[in-house]
Amino acid sequence: MLRTSASRVLDDSDRDEVLGLLDTDPVANVFVSSRVRSVGLNPARLGGQMWGFGPRGALAGLCYAGANLVPVNAGPEAVHAFADRARKQGRRCSSIVGPVDAVSLLWERLEPHWGAARAIRWAQPVMATARQAPVPADPLVRRVRPDQFDTLLPACVAMFTEEVGVSPNLGDGGALYRTRVAELIRIGRSYARVEGGQVVFKAEIGAVTPHACQVQGVWVHPELRGRGYAVSGMAAVVEAALACFAPVVTLYVNDFNHSARAVYRKVGFREVDTFMSVLF
Repeated sequence: MLRTSASRVLDDSDRDEVLGLLDTDPVANVFVSSRVRSVGLNPARLGGQMWGFGPRGALAGLCYAGANLVPVNAGPEAVHAFADRARKQGRRCSSIVGPVDAVSLLWERLEPHWGAARAIRWAQPVMATARQAPVPADPLVRRVRPDQFDTLLPACVAMFTEEVGVSPNLGDGGALYRTRVAELIRIGRSYARVEGGQVVFKAEIGAVTPHACQVQGVWVHPELRGRGYAVSGMAAVVEAALACFAPVVTLYVNDFNHSARAVYRKVGFREVDTFMSVLF
């Protein structure tokens, strides 16, 4: 039995130390780092809590506890402490996601208390590139304009439903999801090829730090798949991301999605880590 110390809820006085820990692996931690850099550690702004393991000045691990539960730099003792806190407060997240070793151990501790997951993605390769794609970029992939929101939204809903297995319109009728789609458009991080009022290809840059940015929501219209739109579209997104946002572009993908992994390799992405996701 591991001896563990209790985790603690962090606040803005811990921000510099938290960012220092996050920056030890800027690719794996891009999502959490982006949140902290944008809004700090106040739970009301963060949309959840940041748990820390270790005393002030010697933080050893973190766990973002919001809509997702995301362990960061969490060894076995930290994971046990985070699992204990998560078990006591009850499940509030829609997923657990992060490095496979930490997430698998966290889920081993939580499953007896939280019950079965809706789905488990046991291995999700994390891929990254710091170079322009070696293939031509699609010149028709452009930033989505605010007036194109109604055109883009159905494609976003279709992508989410296909990827996650449930519609983002459940629960609150899709209000929160629509707000997020609109926000990414507003800040210039949504890209698409639109022809005749139909989205051919789309992707968003969901998280940005000075060190890395994360692509999400990659989707090609089902009737147009296999024609090269994903390769040229992703080349365009990588080009824009490197020019506008960060020196490294990253994403993660299900290991069983062989076609997507092949697309990303053609664009220059290489596997650098492995994530795991538990979906509720």
